[in-house]
Amino acid sequence: ATTAPQAQLLPLELVDKCIGSRIWVIMKGNKEFVGTLSGFDDYVNMVLDDVVEVELNADGSKTVGRVEQLLLNGNNVCMLVPGGPDPTKFPEYQ
Repeated sequence: ATTAPQAQLLPLELVDKCIGSRIWVIMKGNKEFVGTLSGFDDYVNMVLDDVVEVELNADGSKTVGRVEQLLLNGNNVCMLVPGGPDPTKFPEYQ
């Protein structure tokens, strides 16, 4: 028996599906952002709206800030999590 080939989803197609939705962006280093993705380019430079910025401090604490709109450089993006973090596990990201 043969199985039908699964449709391939390219990375930029997945990011494109996230436009207008919340996304959790984990950067290289010690910063993370959660916001609504309003646009991106081929280099995965992103524009986020209604952003929560979280800086992970050396002592394990977190510094939380809020920004209305933000442009992120795609070179520093480590991981993208569509839908954002689980609010029950990460209430500070809401």
